[in-house]
Amino acid sequence: MIALAVFAFIAGIVTILSPCILPILPVILSSSVDTSGKKRPFGIVLGFILSFTFFTLFLSTIVKISGIPSDFLRNLSVAIVLFFGLSLLIPKYQIILEKLFLKIAVFVPSGYRKTGITGGFLIGLSLGLLWSPCVGPILASVISLAIAGSVTLNAFFITFAFSLGTAIPMFLIMLGGQNVLKKVPWLLSNSANVQKIFGIVMVLTAFAIFFNFDRKFQSFIINKFPNYGVGLTKIENNNFVHNELSKLNAPEIKKEDMGKPMSDVVQKGPQAPEIIQGGEWFNSKPLKVSELKGKVVLIDFWTYSCINCQRTFPYLKNWYTKYKDKGLVIIGVHSPEFEFEKESKNVADAIKNFGIKYPVVQDNNFATWQSYENQYWPAKYFIDKDGFIRFAHFGEGAYDESERVIQKLLSETGTSASLPIKNLSYKIDSNTPETYLGYKRISNFSSLDSIAQDNLSEYKAPEMIPDNSVAFNGMWTITSEYAAPVKGASLFLSFEAKDVFLVMRPKENTTVAVNVYLDGKFIKTVIADADKLYPLINLKEAGRHILRLEFLDGNAELYAFTFG
Repeated sequence: MIALAVFAFIAGIVTILSPCILPILPVILSSSVDTSGKKRPFGIVLGFILSFTFFTLFLSTIVKISGIPSDFLRNLSVAIVLFFGLSLLIPKYQIILEKLFLKIAVFVPSGYRKTGITGGFLIGLSLGLLWSPCVGPILASVISLAIAGSVTLNAFFITFAFSLGTAIPMFLIMLGGQNVLKKVPWLLSNSANVQKIFGIVMVLTAFAIFFNFDRKFQSFIINKFPNYGVGLTKIENNNFVHNELSKLNAPEIKKEDMGKPMSDVVQKGPQAPEIIQGGEWFNSKPLKVSELKGKVVLIDFWTYSCINCQRTFPYLKNWYTKYKDKGLVIIGVHSPEFEFEKESKNVADAIKNFGIKYPVVQDNNFATWQSYENQYWPAKYFIDKDGFIRFAHFGEGAYDESERVIQKLLSETGTSASLPIKNLSYKIDSNTPETYLGYKRISNFSSLDSIAQDNLSEYKAPEMIPDNSVAFNGMWTITSEYAAPVKGASLFLSFEAKDVFLVMRPKENTTVAVNVYLDGKFIKTVIADADKLYPLINLKEAGRHILRLEFLDGNAELYAFTFG
């Protein structure tokens, strides 16, 4: 382990010459001209060593346990760098910064309070999160242990040695910058202007990192000059090091990942499960997530009679039109809620009626649903170019946020996708939950009689229908999935919403006729001739009402009410 730590220390020193150091060099150089304290470089290297060691080993675990996106911590670091850059430019921000440090100073030993070490420490913490070193064999093994959640004491010391080695040339650069500033008369007399110039550099660097230009720049340099920095990992690429690394029991990292920036190797979220094949595909040949590396993939779980799913279609179709040529792939996974939704013809008709152009696959056995451990309709999973799930959203809403995620993930592929975000405004006026009518999931059933499962039976509705309750009147057969009325039967529903929909299907080779009443007033007759969702009520504004349905025949199967 000691030998590996020594090699890691040396590898850290020489990494200052690699292309991966270039994006943070402006921050390091800018820190050297800050005159807030002579010991500022000590604070920066101390913060960097602690931050890089800690987050390299534990960031994957923190993301998994807390659910905090890794990009949140990165963006927080960018904000700190931005604020320090502004403090070099604008006196007002420097005063705010000084007041902040005065509050923090109570935790700092008195001998260090005016040396700049506190501010330097904060910058160092940020650099430790922002920097993505080029990966060699030693760091690759440590990263793979961190991803697997198998961090050991040996891994800690090796990572610490690497970060310590990297910090030494950083420190010398900052110290050299301070000495040059002191010894060159012109620079000394114009130190205020020099500070402002580097403040601008620091601010521009913060914006570049926030918009992932640093990663694009790294990739550009590595692709443009493939031999730049190749020899830097040779010092650790020998039989002795490989034998010592084998003792760490680290999962193997691919050879092609060697030399890449660490941000391209570290796991950014859970690996996206594969789409389980076997279901029929529409609008496309069968696709695999593993074959879509390099693209951004949006997996949308839906079922065609779900009103919540239907309300997301305008947004999905808009995103597909805007970004399909920029590398976005949307795959609709149709996981049926009801038995009739398993029929391919019904799904094909729904896809046509809703105007869906992106690929859709049937998931009748819920195989893909289960592999994603999904529990909701609708549910969206956003997968990056490397096959990691970076964001997920369940239910409706968050459309602007979702589109920003799409743009961000596309930008990581090197594609410019900064188009205006103009999603339709989203509002739901319902306070009544989805109401199922089969005995397996029915709730708030208020008929005076108990349900006779799978048998024709008579039911009586109460005079007063409780809020958000449903009641049958007349002769009904209630199965596990649906309720079937005979001719002359009726249904009562108390709801609070603006819109009411009913999932309904006619029995084979028949149609259904239903009279719809609202608060005792006849509204319309609905004719059902297909297995789908039917709109019953559309009001100007939401309110509490009583819906009554009168069935003119015995051909209906009723599955669920949904609301808007």
